[in-house]
Parts: sequence; structure tokens; C-alpha cells
Amino acid sequence: MALLCLILLLPSCAINRVAINLVSNALTGEGSADVFTSDPDPELVGAAIPFAIKLYETLLAQNPNHQGLLLTTGSLFIMYANAFVHAPAQMMDPIFEYHQQVQGLDRAKALYIRGYEILVSALDKKLPGFSSARAEDGTLAPYLARLGKDDVPLLYWTVAGGLSAYSMDLFDFSLGSRIPEWEAMMARAYELDPNFNTAAIDEFYVLFYAALPENMGGDRARAEWHFNQALEKTQGLSASTYVSWAMVVNVSDQDYESFQANLYMALAIDPDEDPSTRLLNILAQRRARHLLETAHEHFFFLPFPGGGGY
Repeated sequence: MALLCLILLLPSCAINRVAINLVSNALTGEGSADVFTSDPDPELVGAAIPFAIKLYETLLAQNPNHQGLLLTTGSLFIMYANAFVHAPAQMMDPIFEYHQQVQGLDRAKALYIRGYEILVSALDKKLPGFSSARAEDGTLAPYLARLGKDDVPLLYWTVAGGLSAYSMDLFDFSLGSRIPEWEAMMARAYELDPNFNTAAIDEFYVLFYAALPENMGGDRARAEWHFNQALEKTQGLSASTYVSWAMVVNVSDQDYESFQANLYMALAIDPDEDPSTRLLNILAQRRARHLLETAHEHFFFLPFPGGGGY
């Protein structure tokens, strides 16, 4: 009643700001992402996320400094790009669907960058000058030192968006030049909360250290350590951990036996065992099936289906 009386005494513009803040807080509170990650229907989620993004962008236009909105909007762009644009494009036939695949990959990069730029703006609003700081000259470290555990999601999604965009175009030197900053940001996130989203940062590091060449920070031993950490933290219930290792490490080593073993481990997981990651496991298992079906594209010694070539 006291809150209602206070609102009635406010001018209309103030009422509007209060209402927008209430809605913004409600839509970005703890557990707000569970409505997507726990859903068993990827097509439903894939169709719903674009509407959610535009809704958040509308709110963000009215409330541009709301950290929760900035984080949620930026991370949704990156989630959508990864799960529903990038991954499907990767699974297209590189010969018969070449043009559609290129269009999909280009669109994924554009979406990654949109999310990344929103998240960078959130960091700049929180810590003015953050985006201009560099790891190599020591100007980034004081900014990172001011961040706390509550900032880990912002650090994680910013780095995930930037590196995902760079992975689409390794000749984008403006993005590639930020790798030292991204590495320092993720290291700070891991220092603050090594169990963020159970093993999200460990799974990130599996791809980061295994995929990058050594002169850019790649390190097979560290990738393997984080792989084992991810398995331990998730109790082996994250399909993406196995899929990432199979896709990046086993293919690089041309170790088909381990490739199969890891993908079958991913497929053996019951997505309903952990409802909070149900959607992520379903999507990772789709990827695992596709990799098994197209293994001849990744292992040179396997025969093409039907005994012929392209």
C-alpha cells in the first residue's frame, strides 16, 4: 500500500521509469534463463528467442543502463547464434548446401558481434574505459581486480561472444587482437567462480586450449585438465563436454576410436536427469549424431557412404 501511494504521487514519467525498472528486474532475475534451458523442444525455443531478444531490446531502449538487461540481451544473442544459427549451418552439406551454409555462418558471426557489443557496453558502463584497456600493457588488470563474483556471467558471455565471432573468420584481425584481453577476462572469471554454471568455464577452456595454435595460447595439457574437471563437476552428465573433445581433439589426432567412444558417451546421457540443462544436452546430442553420420568428412581413412567420393 505504501509503494502504491508513492507511485501515485510520482509524475507520469517517473511512473514509467518505475514500471520499466520493475519489468526489467522481473525479466532478468535469477533463474530467468531456465525457461529456455530446461525446455525439451529445441524448435519451440529457437522460434521464441528472437521475440524475446526484441522484447529485451525494446526495454533496453527505455532503460539503457540496466545491467541485467544488457547481460540478458547480449547473452541471448550469443546463445541464439550458437544453438540455432551457427550449429545448424555447420551441419549443412558443404557441397550441396554451400551457399546456405555460407549465409548461415555469416549471419551467426553478425549475431555474435551484436551480442558481444552489447556486453562490452555493459562493461564500459560499469567500469568506464574498460574496452580501451589492454592485457599486454597492464592497463586491463586494475579493471578486472574491481570485478566480483556477480560479474562472472558478464565476463563469460562477453568472451564467449567475441571468440565465437572470431572463430567464424580467423582473418578478422580486429577481433583476433583482443584474444589476450579475452584470455585475461576468462581467467578472472574462473578465479572468481570456477563452478560458474557448474562447469561452463571448464568446457569453454576445452575448446579454447585445444583449438588455438600454441603461439596464440593453445595448450593440449591444459585442455585435457579442464576436460577432466568438466566431467567431474557435471558427473559426466554434460553431452557438450564429450562432443567438444571429440570434435576438436579426436578429429585433430585422427583418433576415430576415441571419437566414437566420446560421442556414444554423449548420446548415453538422459537429458531429463538434469532438467536445468535439458535443452543443452538435446542440442549437443543432435550434434553428436551428425558427427557420427558424417565421420567420413573428418577422418581421411574412412570410406565415403556408398563406396564412392564426391
